[in-house]
Amino acid sequence: MSINGNIVLNDGATIPRIGLGVYLVTDVAECESSVTTALDSGYRLVDTAIAYRNERAVGRAIRSSTVAREDIFLTTKLWPSDYGLDKARDTINGSLERLDTGYIDLLLLHQPVGDVLGAWKAMEDAVERGVVRSIGVSNFAVPDLELLLDSARVRPVIDQVELHPHWQQPALLPYLAQHEIVAEAWYPLGHGSKGLLGEPAITAAAAAHGKSPVQVILRWHTQRGFVAIPKSTDPAHIAANIDIDDFELTEDQMAAIDALGRSRPMFRMPRWLMSAVMPRVRMRQLP
Repeated sequence: MSINGNIVLNDGATIPRIGLGVYLVTDVAECESSVTTALDSGYRLVDTAIAYRNERAVGRAIRSSTVAREDIFLTTKLWPSDYGLDKARDTINGSLERLDTGYIDLLLLHQPVGDVLGAWKAMEDAVERGVVRSIGVSNFAVPDLELLLDSARVRPVIDQVELHPHWQQPALLPYLAQHEIVAEAWYPLGHGSKGLLGEPAITAAAAAHGKSPVQVILRWHTQRGFVAIPKSTDPAHIAANIDIDDFELTEDQMAAIDALGRSRPMFRMPRWLMSAVMPRVRMRQLP
C-alpha cells in the first residue's frame, strides 16, 4: 500500500520509495554535501550504517538542512561486531549520539551472523523507548528470517538486499510478501554495470519515455513496490535519480524487464566467511 507515493510499512510508518545511499562515501565533506544536495533535490530518505563510518557527516547534513526533521526518513544499521543484547544497546546509543538527530527512523541488522537474536531484542527495546521508530534487517535470506520471526516480538518492516533486474530474489520476495516485509534494494542499479544498463528492454523503454536507462531501472523498482537507495555523490546524478515520477512503464515494458532475471546475484560472500570475519571487524568512525 502507498500514501502520497510512500510505502506503508507493517508497523504503520511510511518510507519514501527512492532514497540516497552513502555506502563508501568516506570523505566527510563529500558525504555532507551529497546528503544536502539530495535533501535540496527532494529526497526524504537517507541510508547510512555504522559500517559506512559516516553517521556524523549524515547527521550534520540533516541538522543543517531546511527540511524539517520529521519529514526525513533516516536509516542506519548495526554491524555484527556490535550484536548481542548489552553491546547492541550501547551501540544504538552510540549511533544516536553520532547522528544527533533525536531519533532513528529505521534501524537494521546489517548481516545475519553473530548474536542476531540478542541484537534484535535490543532493537525492540529501543522501539519501546521511542529512540528508534522501526526496525528491520539487511541481507537476510528466508532461513534467517524464519529464525528471527520465531522469537521476535516486533516483526521486521524491511529486508534490504541486493535487488535489480538481473537479480530479482526469486526465493525471497514471495516470503517477504507473505509476511508484509518490504524489499529494499541496496544494489538497485546492479553496480551500474554496462551489461544491465545496456539491456535492450531497458534502453528501448528509456528511448520511449525520453529517460535514461538508470531512471528506467529506478522506475521499475518503484512500480514493483520496492524501495531503492542508489548511491551517488554527483549532484546531477542525485537530481536525475529521483526525477522518475513523470512517466510510467507499460505492462509490456515491465514484463520485458522482469524477464531479465538471472539465476544468481552479482555479489555473493560464503556464509562461513561472513560468520568468521564480520563479527570480529570493528568500525573506526570518522569525524
